[in-house]
Amino acid sequence: MKGILKVHKKLPLLVAIPTTAGTGSETTLAAVITDAQTRHKYAINDFPLIPAYAVLDPKVTISLPPSLTATTGMDALTHAVEAYIGGSTTRHTRKYAKKATKLIFDNIYKAYDDGQNIEARKEMLKASFFAGCAFTKSYVGYVHAVAHSLGGKYNIPHGLANATILPMVLEDYGSTIYKKLYQLAVYAGIADESDDYEVAADKFISAIKDMKKYFQIGDTFSEIQKEDIPELSRYADKEANPLYPVPVLMNAKELEKYYYMLMPEEEK
Repeated sequence: MKGILKVHKKLPLLVAIPTTAGTGSETTLAAVITDAQTRHKYAINDFPLIPAYAVLDPKVTISLPPSLTATTGMDALTHAVEAYIGGSTTRHTRKYAKKATKLIFDNIYKAYDDGQNIEARKEMLKASFFAGCAFTKSYVGYVHAVAHSLGGKYNIPHGLANATILPMVLEDYGSTIYKKLYQLAVYAGIADESDDYEVAADKFISAIKDMKKYFQIGDTFSEIQKEDIPELSRYADKEANPLYPVPVLMNAKELEKYYYMLMPEEEK
C-alpha cells in the first residue's frame, strides 16, 4: 500500500484523538510506516485514512514534557511552511497554513514554558490541525523527505528531525520563496509590511533559528554515517520526486548535501 491511492477497502469508523500538537494526523490522508527490515520510513496516502472525527482535547497534551512540546510543535510548523511554499497550494490551504503559523509563534513558547497552560495547549492543537488541513492537500517538501530517511534509518524522532532541518532547507531555496516567507512572516507578526521580501524572509528564518535555540535543538545528528548518505538521499529523492511540489527541484545527488550539513564537523 506504499504510495498513493492503494487502500482499496473501506475502513471501520475512525476517530482520531491526537496526544501531541504536531503531526496533524487527525485530519490527513497519510499514515507513516517504518519497514523493520530495510529501516526505510515511507507513507501510505489514501482518502479512507482521513479520520471521520477528530477530538482536539488539550487535557491529553498537558503531560507532554517540554522537549516533546517543542519538537512536535515545530513539526506542525514545518507542515504549515512546506505546504505554503510549495507549488500546489489553494486559497484554502494557504489560509490554513497562515493560521497555523501564527498560532504556533503565538503559543509554542507558552506551552513549552508552562505545560499546564491549557489555553496555549488548545491553540497548539488547533495549529496542528490547521497545518494538517494544509499539507494533506498541498503536500510537504524536502524537509520531510530528509527527516523521514533519518527517522527510518536511525530512529531520529520526526519532529526533532524536521525542526533541525527546516531553516537550512529554507535558506537553500533562496529567492524562490522570499515572497511566500514574507507573507507568512507578516501574518505571524514577525515582519513588517514595509519590509522587502528578502528582509522578511530572513526574519522568518531567523525566528525559526531562535526557536530552535530556545528549545535547545541542535544543528547536527551524530548518528549519521558518511557511508549511509547515498542510500539516505536515494530514499529522500524517491519519496519527494515527483510527489512533492517543491520550490526547487533536486535529485538524489543534490540532496546529499543536507546529510553532510547535518553531520558534526569532526565526523565529516
